[in-house]
Amino acid sequence: MLTRGVLLDDRYRLGERVATGGMGAVWRGTDVLLEREVAVKVLLPSLVADPEFTARFRAEARMLAALRHPGVVAVHDVGQARLADGSRVDYLVMEYVEGEPLSARVRTAGRLDPASTMSVLAQAADALHTAHLAGIVHRDVKPGNLLVKADGRVVLVDFGIARSSSMAGLTAANMVLGTASYMSPEQATGQPVSPATDVYALGAVAYFCLAGQPPFDGDNPLAVALRHAQDEPAALPSDTPPAVAAVVARALAKRPADRFASAAELAGAVADARDATLASIPPAARPPWALAAPART
Repeated sequence: MLTRGVLLDDRYRLGERVATGGMGAVWRGTDVLLEREVAVKVLLPSLVADPEFTARFRAEARMLAALRHPGVVAVHDVGQARLADGSRVDYLVMEYVEGEPLSARVRTAGRLDPASTMSVLAQAADALHTAHLAGIVHRDVKPGNLLVKADGRVVLVDFGIARSSSMAGLTAANMVLGTASYMSPEQATGQPVSPATDVYALGAVAYFCLAGQPPFDGDNPLAVALRHAQDEPAALPSDTPPAVAAVVARALAKRPADRFASAAELAGAVADARDATLASIPPAARPPWALAAPART
């Protein structure tokens, strides 16, 4: 049984459990060898015996290890440990990101200003572009998977249901993955995913930031997911700048071909919208988060 103080493979000491998701629990921990703070993601015990889930968990480690981007959580190690009771755990060791989930920030603030929203989106899109170049589609981009540091820098986490273009057959065709409130129409209807799937999710994240609620919500995940394919979201708040609203609308296009051609194109459009919004705000009044987007090239 995993509890505070457990030492995995004589190296990683677990501290507090900070999150639990569909595939595993994340613990704040310590690498006692290098004396540094880490995050340890442990596969849920009920899934360890399932070869499919174990394969996806290890694939997550391989995919993350291949990525090098300041906006993508870094992976340090992956392993399998035996506990004192004889049970086995699979774990992934990552950098510990001192940040607040975007979802929590929006809940506290009610909603974000347009410039800060565009800054968050630009950074996330830039990070996702790096993943897409490596053949990885995240498929579960949502506010809870975007950690925002105190200075506004954004780190994308939890690639637990990501799928590499070289990974075939690891996910059953009838298994719905992702969070319904941010799920693309193609995911909701069982169609193939692509980088455009993550572009849509980022559009839904931007909508959430600007409106204080996702484009579609409800108690029935399946019904919410289908609304992404069938319905149009309510208009954004009236104080949303036209350039910002246009970016969100294009990202949320039902057909993948009608969205931005890539996450990089989205990042550029978002940065333009952010800059246009900031131009109307006196420098002293500009929100600090709006200044944390990637440098323009």
